[in-house]
Amino acid sequence: MQLCILEDDNYSLLNPLVFYRPVYNLICGMQTLRNKILCAYPNVKYSLHCRPYLENFVKSKNPGIEVNNINDDKCLFINGRILAPYNLAEIIPLEGEDKIYKIGDSIAAVRASGKNLELVKRQLNNVISNSDFNNLPAETIKIPIIDFIWDLIYNNGKELVNDYKFILKRQQIGKNNLQGEIYDGVHLVEKENIFIAEGAVLKPGSVIDASNGPVYIDKNVKIFPNAVIEGPAYIGENSQVKIGATIYENVSIGHTCKIGGEIEDVIFLPFSNKQHSGFIGHAYIGSWVNIGADTSCSDLKNNYGYIKAFVNGKEVNTKVQFLGVIMGDHSKTAINTMFNTGTTVCFSCNIFGAGFPERYIPSFSWGGHDSMNTYEVEKSIDTAKKALKRRNQEINSYEEDLFRKIFDLTKHERTERGY
Repeated sequence: MQLCILEDDNYSLLNPLVFYRPVYNLICGMQTLRNKILCAYPNVKYSLHCRPYLENFVKSKNPGIEVNNINDDKCLFINGRILAPYNLAEIIPLEGEDKIYKIGDSIAAVRASGKNLELVKRQLNNVISNSDFNNLPAETIKIPIIDFIWDLIYNNGKELVNDYKFILKRQQIGKNNLQGEIYDGVHLVEKENIFIAEGAVLKPGSVIDASNGPVYIDKNVKIFPNAVIEGPAYIGENSQVKIGATIYENVSIGHTCKIGGEIEDVIFLPFSNKQHSGFIGHAYIGSWVNIGADTSCSDLKNNYGYIKAFVNGKEVNTKVQFLGVIMGDHSKTAINTMFNTGTTVCFSCNIFGAGFPERYIPSFSWGGHDSMNTYEVEKSIDTAKKALKRRNQEINSYEEDLFRKIFDLTKHERTERGY
């Protein structure tokens, strides 16, 4: 029996964060959506499904794992947008009759064999839709599914707690939860809810407060003097929390990030930097983002009303009261950049200048409030190469092609705005 984590036809609602990755590589809590699914089915043979234009890039990042291919006569397909509980295998068993599991109008999972599996295989070069499974019996289940990026932000606190409990239990940590180097003058509040991994360093004056939720500080993290972290929070491997940083609750920081200033209810994907002062709240930040000094975002309207945001250029009522900036991969801001509530900055943008830019900034945009131009794709790739080299990383040819594909996919948005 094979497990396949798939993308369905609602993936685009998670742009701009999924231009550059399959939906299941988004993070909520301490783990990707993909890893949460795999934790529920340990040791199972699995494959990945993704959009055709991502296939070569995904293969290059997942050697030894089948992509867009099923080589078993039975398969359980699971939607990569679900926020999988760790008992998912009890809700959706690996073995059983052919069936579709639904969450509202969305596919949660499909178990298929024989002719039903052959029908699915024919769709593996595209995204999957409900109509592909009309012939199967259906069961409705109740587990979370991610429709928009702000769903990840608002589920992050709960998932931090769930992941903390699961990972410490799996690692059999026991009472050996403070493994790093902790200098005199560090304050640990509710230290039984704090995990500090081997190689982490906490400098004098730093405060880790787990009164309202656990804090997990991963391997080789450096917490500079006088930084404050309030749980629930996760600081990923090799990341740095700079002097005087203020990290409030519900924050996930991916590996190899540098974080300073004030942040609250934010998810940072790996290899992104916000080293300096400025407030970022209720936000989702992609990889290889660099946020300039004193860049800030509003995350609450002055009338306390629901925030409207843009998804693929179209305005959506989020029905949430707090939402800051959603920033795609490889985007950057200059010093003193300001973002209004519910701003979306797409893939590979460079934002600078006085005043608030528009609340929807298409991919490969260069400018700010006064004017916007197209950020030429080859220049964008050259900048990305330099950024990756600073972290001893390289862009492969598939990733370069991915930049060009995203540029083409988003050309109409720039054209509509006259640049």
